[in-house]
Amino acid sequence: MVPSGQVVEKQEPAGPGPDPELKSWRCLVFYLCFYGFMAQLRPGESFITPYLLSPDKNFTREQVTNEITPVLSYSYLAVLVPMFLLTDYLRYTPVLVLQSASFVAAWLLLLLGRSVLHMQLMELCYGVTMAARIAYSSYIFSLVRPERYQRMAGYSRSAALLGVFTSSVLGQLLVSAAGVPFSTLNYASLGLLCCSLLLALFLRRPRRSLFFNRAAAARRGAAASELARMNPAEARGAWRDWTPARMLRELGATAHSPQLRLWSLWWVFNSAAYYLIVYYVHILWNVVHPTADSASVYNGGADAASTLLGAITSFSAGFVKIRWALWAKLVIAGVTAAQAALVFLMYSTSSIWLCYLAFVLFRGAYQFLVPIATFQIASSLSKELCALVFGVNTFLATVLKTIITLIVSDKRGLGLPVHSQVLGASERSWRALVPGRLGNTHMCDSRWSQPRQDLSGPAGMSRKMVTGPLGHAISHGGLWPPSAWSPDTLRLVGSTGKSQSPSEGAEWAQPR
Repeated sequence: MVPSGQVVEKQEPAGPGPDPELKSWRCLVFYLCFYGFMAQLRPGESFITPYLLSPDKNFTREQVTNEITPVLSYSYLAVLVPMFLLTDYLRYTPVLVLQSASFVAAWLLLLLGRSVLHMQLMELCYGVTMAARIAYSSYIFSLVRPERYQRMAGYSRSAALLGVFTSSVLGQLLVSAAGVPFSTLNYASLGLLCCSLLLALFLRRPRRSLFFNRAAAARRGAAASELARMNPAEARGAWRDWTPARMLRELGATAHSPQLRLWSLWWVFNSAAYYLIVYYVHILWNVVHPTADSASVYNGGADAASTLLGAITSFSAGFVKIRWALWAKLVIAGVTAAQAALVFLMYSTSSIWLCYLAFVLFRGAYQFLVPIATFQIASSLSKELCALVFGVNTFLATVLKTIITLIVSDKRGLGLPVHSQVLGASERSWRALVPGRLGNTHMCDSRWSQPRQDLSGPAGMSRKMVTGPLGHAISHGGLWPPSAWSPDTLRLVGSTGKSQSPSEGAEWAQPR
């Protein structure tokens, strides 16, 4: 009984939200954003290629193009899947510490290394940092309630973009105005990276993650061995609850939407071409404008301008309101054609300023479509499926990029000079726009949503195989078409009103 005069407080049902110890989420989000800003302060990064080709290191352009830079693609592919799984299993913070430590190791090798092997190890460490970016992108969602996801993801991404912009401008001012040598610039980068490593050590480790830490055992209230003794039949089917098996089942259920396949195919091919250009553009600039005067190298300014334009176009894409189911192919074709023309301009021009301008516009065009593609892919998926789909997308895009690197760039393959590689990228982009390829691809046809027996291809073609974009044969029976994952997490609200949180959107890494 309740004594008179006392009011019984109504018990509110416990709803989903952050853990009790995360009530100070504002401080945690601010600290994470500050860490994201500091981790991007590497003023020497825009000038790594001129530094390697300078008398301080004295590597040849062929060594940088065909022996050192390709290792970045190989290492990224090797560690991508383990890093994706470890990020979720270890709950973000250890992976962020590993990322910061790998940055420090990369710059130590850059400054102290003297051989090609040392520079290849440097690229290996840098590949680890690229794969670990997913930890920063997804960490924000463990700190706040779902209704705050969109705004908080915008804060974390803006902090990283601001760090890249500040780093590029600072590096360019130090080189052009103060005449600071490249080696001093890289020592300054090393000092700033050590500061970001210290900041990473104090990031709070959350209790939950998307896949491996759902507290399933606590909800069941019994150990797996006890359940096995109580119900052997359930134990035999326990494999279905195994995390990788559950992830694969969820992935297979997402492969039925034509729009999902269309944007994923765009993402895999465009992202592969984009990052190949980003990896090698500084070498191209050195070919177009070879100079021993560091004050006349404006790589930092080009990186800063491309970052700023990318942020503007990415932001403006959120205000584009058209019927994407009707106009998506036309928009993709138009943007891809513009990118191909800009890449061809970089190949053909002898003016470094036109080359800078073409790269800035090329990067802005890519960043314009990234948030649109992210929304189109994520609007009908849950938070967990978004992370999984973008993870698979990233892996497949990296495989494609690595195959191209091995064949075209590596000295064990064709070992082509950078100009020929840029021309090849432009030609591949143009071939994607040949009538009957992108605009009429069966992979994106609405008939694919019908039963399997109605999906026969053109006359004489096996039901199991159709021709996708770029003329590649794509299996109809697979769980997922070739896709790509861009590594920055965005919080999006789908057309159904349900919040989504894919795990990576536009990249903020500077070209090297």
